[in-house]
Amino acid sequence: MRWFSPARALLALSCMLDCNVFTATAIDLDPTQPDQVRAAAKLVAAQLVSLYAKDVSKGSEPSNLNSGEVGMLPFPPYFWWEAGAMFGQLIDYWYYTNDSTYNQLVVDGIQAQIGVDKNFLPVNHAKDIGNDDQLFWAFTAMSAAELGFPDPKPDQPGWLELAQSVMNQLIHHYDTDPPACNGGLRWQNQPFKTGYNYKNTAANGGMFQLGARLAKYTGNKTYEVYANKAFDWMLQSPLIEDNFRVNDGTDVNKLCVAADRTQWTYNYGIMIGGAAYMYNYTNGHSTWRERLQGFLNQTANFFPEATGSVMIEVCEKLEVCNPDQLSFKAYLARWLALSAQIAPFTAAQIAPILQHSAKAAARTCNAANECGSRWNFDAFDGLAGAGQQMSALGIITANLFVHAKPQVTADTGGHSKGNPAAGTGNPPPIVDYNSITTADRAGAWIITVMVAGLLFGGAWWLVVGEGV
Repeated sequence: MRWFSPARALLALSCMLDCNVFTATAIDLDPTQPDQVRAAAKLVAAQLVSLYAKDVSKGSEPSNLNSGEVGMLPFPPYFWWEAGAMFGQLIDYWYYTNDSTYNQLVVDGIQAQIGVDKNFLPVNHAKDIGNDDQLFWAFTAMSAAELGFPDPKPDQPGWLELAQSVMNQLIHHYDTDPPACNGGLRWQNQPFKTGYNYKNTAANGGMFQLGARLAKYTGNKTYEVYANKAFDWMLQSPLIEDNFRVNDGTDVNKLCVAADRTQWTYNYGIMIGGAAYMYNYTNGHSTWRERLQGFLNQTANFFPEATGSVMIEVCEKLEVCNPDQLSFKAYLARWLALSAQIAPFTAAQIAPILQHSAKAAARTCNAANECGSRWNFDAFDGLAGAGQQMSALGIITANLFVHAKPQVTADTGGHSKGNPAAGTGNPPPIVDYNSITTADRAGAWIITVMVAGLLFGGAWWLVVGEGV
């Protein structure tokens, strides 16, 4: 995930001053009725996929894809990682609804982006890929394994192998030097990249969650060790506070003594998901029950009474969310549902908030089944896109967790082939193309000044940034 360009930041700010709200024809939804949920999800999913493929029946030919590249949403405005997240959302859609309409598009899209070394580092995108970017593709591959998604062709790496590949790369990238805050993952891997000195929850929490999932699926305790290692470092860093508040990141150059305390839904989703997997893997250990409950309690801030107790993102009020951030609610919804499923003690707390926000999200969809970004509106807000569709699809399908079949592991019917050594070879060289020009820096400074006059508190550079 990367910085938001000045041009698009200006566009967001201009929209903040003068955005029209369009009349909407809402999707009718009773979240307690499975058939209604599936019908609503079908409409939202079709609109999401239309942003990727022109005609589903024509498959993954580049000429049929809006980006012209298999496995990619159109750029701009969407970066590499978000396509991976979209495929994960479509795997969830298949899992919850049993609708296989998009399965081949998903398989083709994932396989197209694994790269020549089968490590989710395709050479043509490598310079733009950070640890958190790879993780979202790994989450998608892991979901495919856990949910029993159809396997790729035998000559292709299995879903489990792809997730293992990313985990091995994260282990390799993990800092051990005391001057680099005694551990943790950097947001970016290359010193020339903006964000190299930032250690964030998306990367470290992502490593924690992926390790927990691999431990549960494979039974290999080595993954448990690394999951705990990632979590323990976060606990002693400013990323996780004593009350389980989850902060966004911390600066290596400042010795990781303070945090950007901006609150994002997806950071909590990542931590809730990881804690739920660890709770399940450890057969309900009290430590993980306490941690999971702590993270869950903190999410109340995203459902404020002032906005009707529906899920909100911090950037929504001033309409400065970038395309990355518009998808974040999808991930909190996904992992809340996951928690309710594999840590059942949380279900009574989670089910009502999923239902309430799903109903609200459906109300924001228009006659074209484009869903809005602000669910506290009673109609479409005029802001459509892949992130909005993913978020709406995520919150709607999440309500089917009570009807979903259990996840599988290697011992309970999982069929995805793995490779514990995947990703341990030499990665492709990454070239600094010096893409950040003097004009970009000047434009970014102007945007910073403009936003500073509108916002306060936290490191709000991320609100107008494409990185998290």
